[in-house]
Amino acid sequence: MTIGEKIRNKREDMDLSQKVIAELIPMNQSNYSKIERDVQEPNLEQFRRICQILKLDPRYLLNLYEFESFSDEDIKLLTDIKEFIKNHNIEK
Repeated sequence: MTIGEKIRNKREDMDLSQKVIAELIPMNQSNYSKIERDVQEPNLEQFRRICQILKLDPRYLLNLYEFESFSDEDIKLLTDIKEFIKNHNIEK
C-alpha cells in the first residue's frame, strides 16, 4: 500500500473530507488530493501535520517497521556509542 493510500484510508475511516484535512494542514484541497493519489509528495511540515491530524505513526506511512523493535534502552545505547566515538576521535 502506498503512502497516499494509507492516508486516504485513514481519512475515510475517520469520516473526514479532503477539504477538512487540507484546511487543517493548511494547504489547498487540490494539492492534498495529489498527495492521496501519490502524484505529489508532502513536504516535511505537511507530512508532520498529516500524521498529527490523522493520528498516524510516520513509521507506518514510510514502511519503517524494522525500527519499531528499538527500545528506549537501545536508542540510549546507540547514542552513547555515537558520543563515545565522537569524544575519542575514533576513525571510521
